[in-house]
Amino acid sequence: MFVQVIRGRTTDPAALHEAFGTWVRELSPGAEGWLGSTGGVTADGRVVVLARFASPEDARRNSERPEQDAWWQETSRLIADPVFADAKQVTTYLGAGSDDAGFVQVIHGSTTDPGLLLDTIERLSTNLRVFRHEIIGGTVTLHHDGTYTEAVYFTSLEAAREGEQRRLPPELQGAMDRMQEYTSLVAYYDLTDPWLYSPKA
Repeated sequence: MFVQVIRGRTTDPAALHEAFGTWVRELSPGAEGWLGSTGGVTADGRVVVLARFASPEDARRNSERPEQDAWWQETSRLIADPVFADAKQVTTYLGAGSDDAGFVQVIHGSTTDPGLLLDTIERLSTNLRVFRHEIIGGTVTLHHDGTYTEAVYFTSLEAAREGEQRRLPPELQGAMDRMQEYTSLVAYYDLTDPWLYSPKA
């Protein structure tokens, strides 16, 4: 899997949502290898979108389409200071994401040990489902500049907040605490009305 991440700001979430909906309806049928997209706007107007493709080549071919360029020229007017980050490596856990999620939290951070980060997340996810059953799945994307983007899919915002208060076993909590030694948080994006798209069957 290959993931493209877009971050920025908008003052018109409704228009931006419609623009991405238009892409799915009109342009996605010609986007070879497109696996789906997750996005949304936070309460303070921050935008984040993760577009998943089967390969970097598929993503590049999509970007080179004239209709894609025309769509982006229009859509980019709705996003202030857009920043793009491509995937260096992608991993998923608990079945990856789900279009059934009622709430998605996107974490943008940096890490001094990408391999250890992925290994820890994979080991934690094996046991996490027992204690955080509201987590449907997640995707972690490493970028070439040492940052990462993690999208965590929850059944609902209420369930996520309740789960945050649940005490984890010492071994799980200890592993999560140790992650702070080699990661640092850049930003959280709480998507209470996530845009979840997948190719039509």
